[in-house]
Amino acid sequence: MARTTGSHSDITRPKIRAAALRLFARHGFAAVSMRALATEVGVQAGALYNYTPDKQTLLFSLLQDHMNDLLSACDNDPSQSAVDRLRQFVDFHIRFHADRPDEVFISYMELRNLTPENFAEVEALRRQYEDRLETILRDGAAAGDFAIADTKIATLAVIAMLTGVNTWFRAGGRLSLDEVIAQYWDMVRKSVTAG
Repeated sequence: MARTTGSHSDITRPKIRAAALRLFARHGFAAVSMRALATEVGVQAGALYNYTPDKQTLLFSLLQDHMNDLLSACDNDPSQSAVDRLRQFVDFHIRFHADRPDEVFISYMELRNLTPENFAEVEALRRQYEDRLETILRDGAAAGDFAIADTKIATLAVIAMLTGVNTWFRAGGRLSLDEVIAQYWDMVRKSVTAG
């Protein structure tokens, strides 16, 4: 199969990943064919298989990389109070995801299209991230800073609330990202504290 003029591995591989991310977010994984992906990238359909064995592997790679990037970037200093750590978590989560709307969308909407093995791997990474928040909530409850009946439910509720910002926030809108983060911190704080 002939290589498209100007096609190089260090250029083409990132273009394939970026195009897949964009197309999966816009049209859904099931609706995007390898041929459509090749057209978007500007290579012949058969050339895609030099970079990925199949569409499933590409989706898994995108989701796995997103979670690994999230885990690598999430830093929480255990010497700080649980309240300060929770405030930092809220700020980090919203800012990290605001810069990655397509990654967030496919990370939630396309999980169902992963094979059971790939789903289990991505789900394990998601649990690691959730565990970081749950540790903060447990520490805060133990210190008497938080009043939480079930830290697992609280963890899932807080993450869902914070991730929901991506469904409506647009830069240049009525509120700045800093203003949104301040309001979300206030809502999260009130949801986990007594009184």
